[in-house]
Amino acid sequence: MKIKQKTKKSISKRVIETGSGKLKRKQAFRSHLAHNKTTKQKRHSRKDVIVDRIDASRYKKLLQN
Repeated sequence: MKIKQKTKKSISKRVIETGSGKLKRKQAFRSHLAHNKTTKQKRHSRKDVIVDRIDASRYKKLLQN
């Protein structure tokens, strides 16, 4: 009997799949200690980023139901 693989909820909450099939995530290092970071660092980290190709293949295996 084949066991169905469950979706890894921690990844499904952190990552969104775009229309083209790529995975989008929030930028890291945003939670605290912002006064040590430059204005440019804070501004650039507001945007979402595309998950790296290597990591995306790993994440997609965990996201499939």
